[in-house]
Amino acid sequence: MDLYPAIDLRGGKCVRLLQGDYAQETVYGDDPVAQALAFVEAGARWIHVVDLDAARTGLGENRAVVAAIAQTVPVPVQTGGGVRSLEVARELFDAGVERVVIGTAALRDPDLVVALARQHRVAVGLDAKSGEVATDGWLVGSGRTVAEVAGSFDDTGVDAFVLTDIGRDGTLGGPDVAGLAEILGATRTDVIASGGVGSLDDLRDLDRIEVKGRRLSGVIAGKAFYEGRVDIAAAVAVLDGTS
Repeated sequence: MDLYPAIDLRGGKCVRLLQGDYAQETVYGDDPVAQALAFVEAGARWIHVVDLDAARTGLGENRAVVAAIAQTVPVPVQTGGGVRSLEVARELFDAGVERVVIGTAALRDPDLVVALARQHRVAVGLDAKSGEVATDGWLVGSGRTVAEVAGSFDDTGVDAFVLTDIGRDGTLGGPDVAGLAEILGATRTDVIASGGVGSLDDLRDLDRIEVKGRRLSGVIAGKAFYEGRVDIAAAVAVLDGTS
């Protein structure tokens, strides 16, 4: 399973929100590129970047920062937040991003995802509150379930589903193992877990999930690293099965 250390951008800085609440923000640094390099030096083989400003507004406030990260680190970058048009997605791919995560636009314009997936690596972001997929920076309920949305994209050529439990995100309280297992068993597309990781034991719990011979393809974590709860090198070793 791949580890994706997260860099969430707001106003050009590295931040974390608690349960997706923009009013509950902690700033962890003002140099996202340096943070990305530090993650790589510690052993990370992917970097996950989210433009929180763009997720809420649809505008590319931090797009230059995302590009700078993608052009600097020697590992692939996955990014999401406010990607709602072919032009924006292609701008990110042209900047060196390996995989783009599309959330809000996937519900409003599924043909966009299908078109991009024909030529690029695309993930669908499934950000959920009590099983309902949320949009617009996690602020608006869609009225659709995670299973429903995932099923609609299961045979479209997308790389993965990024499944985030909003209620657990930033809490360090542990991931939704049961919910992840349910989606893993109901789809054929790779599933990347996000939200709640606070310890190496949480990573071990995720690594043990297996349904119908399928396992999670990755896990995104952020606050656990920034708060010193989990060491990147130790996390990589756990997911590689060497620790």
